Parts: sequence; C-alpha cells; structure tokens
Amino acid sequence: MSKKMTYDTAYAELNEILTSLQTEDSGLDHLSEKLKKAVELSEFCKTKLRSIESDIEKISPSE
Repeated sequence: MSKKMTYDTAYAELNEILTSLQTEDSGLDHLSEKLKKAVELSEFCKTKLRSIESDIEKISPSE
C-alpha cells in the first residue's frame, strides 16, 4: 500500500475483490494475488477499527 490508505478505500477495494471473485473465472496465479491483497486490506481495516475502538474507550470508558 504505497499511497495513503483510508479505511473507506480499503473496504471498497475489499468489496471489489469479493465481487470479482464471485463473478470472474480467474486463474490460480490471479486468484492468489487477489487473496494476498484481500488479506493485506483486511488486516489494515482490522487495525484501523481497533485504533478507533481504543480512541472511543479513552473518551468514554465502559463501566
């Protein structure tokens, strides 16, 4: 991810990959590339969500 990635762009790209996997017949090499990218995007989204969750906890700690 060379450019500045945001959660929204990562999530949108994940959805594009999912749609293409459901509608296209891809070769194994192409499938492997898509899956690797999907894992990378998924990890980015998880990290971003955890960071936001942590920020929310700091502002409004649960009792």
